[in-house]
Amino acid sequence: MREHDLGGGRSNRRRRFDDDEPRFVKRRRPGAQAPVAVDEPDPDGPPTGDRWSTFTDTGTLHGPQPWPDWVVTDDGAIDTELGMLKTGKEADVFLIERSGPLSGRSVLMAAKRYRAAEHRMFHRDAGYLEGRRERESRMNRATGNRTAFGREVIAGQWAGAEFAALGRLWQIGAEYGGVRVPYPVQLVGTELLLEFIGNADGEAAPRLVQTRPGWDELRSLWSQLVDALTVLARMGLAHGDLSPYNVLVHEGQLVLIDLPQVVDVVINPQGRDFLARDVTVMARWFAARGLEHDPSQLIDDLLRDAGVR
Repeated sequence: MREHDLGGGRSNRRRRFDDDEPRFVKRRRPGAQAPVAVDEPDPDGPPTGDRWSTFTDTGTLHGPQPWPDWVVTDDGAIDTELGMLKTGKEADVFLIERSGPLSGRSVLMAAKRYRAAEHRMFHRDAGYLEGRRERESRMNRATGNRTAFGREVIAGQWAGAEFAALGRLWQIGAEYGGVRVPYPVQLVGTELLLEFIGNADGEAAPRLVQTRPGWDELRSLWSQLVDALTVLARMGLAHGDLSPYNVLVHEGQLVLIDLPQVVDVVINPQGRDFLARDVTVMARWFAARGLEHDPSQLIDDLLRDAGVR
C-alpha cells in the first residue's frame, strides 16, 4: 500500500487550481503572447461608427439658436472618432465625425473631454474659481477640500463655464463681430462638442505659436486680438490663461480657444491680475516678432472697458 493512499505524507502531484478563484493570477511563460481581447459588438450600438449621436439625448445642452446650417441634428445620426487632436492638463480633444445616414449630411467636430478626477491636473484652480459659487453647501465644501466628489464638481464647473462663455462670445461675434470662437454644439456631462476649426480633411488650424506671419498679417492679428480682448472686457471677463498656445489662426482669422477658466474681472479678486497677465503674455509674443506695443496702456483701456478702473 502506498503511503498517500492512507492520507499520510505529502503528495508529489500538483494541486488542481480553480480558475474562478478571485486571487489567482495565471502567469504567462516568458515571451508568450498575451491573449487578444475581442470587443463584443454592442447590440444597442449603431451598425457603423462608435456611438449614436447624443444631440437629442435628454439632458444635452445645445449651443445658441438658430443653430448654424452645418450642425447635424438628425435622429439616428452616428458619431465616429477619428483620432486625437490635442492633449492638455485638464482635457483631451478628439476629432469626431457626425453623420446622418438618412440626410447624407456629415460634419467634423472637436470633442473636448475633461479627464476623470484621478487623471486631471488642474493648475491654480482656486484662483480661477473665486467668484463661482455652487448653491449647495455640500458642493462648496467638497470643492474647497478637493475631495474626489469636489474634483468632479470642479470639472463640471470648467465644462459648464467654457460652454457658457463660448455661447455668449459666439453670439456677440456673429451679430457684431470683434471676436471669433468655435461654436459650442452641445454639452453632455463633461464632454463638450465644438465646431472644428480646420480644413475638410481634418487638419486642424495652427496655433498662433506655430505660425510665421508676415508684417501685414502680424499687424492684422494684433488688431484682432485687441478687438477680442475688448469684447471680453466689456462683458466683464478675461480669458484667464491666454497665450499663443491657445489661439488658432484660420484663414487669417484669430480664433480664441480653451476658455474653461474664463474669469469675471469684477467679482474675482484676482481678476485684474489675470487680465494683465493675458495682455502681457500676448504682447511679449508680438514684440519678439518686431511688433511692439505698450501692454500697460492696453491693460488700462481694458480695465476701463470692464468698469473696474
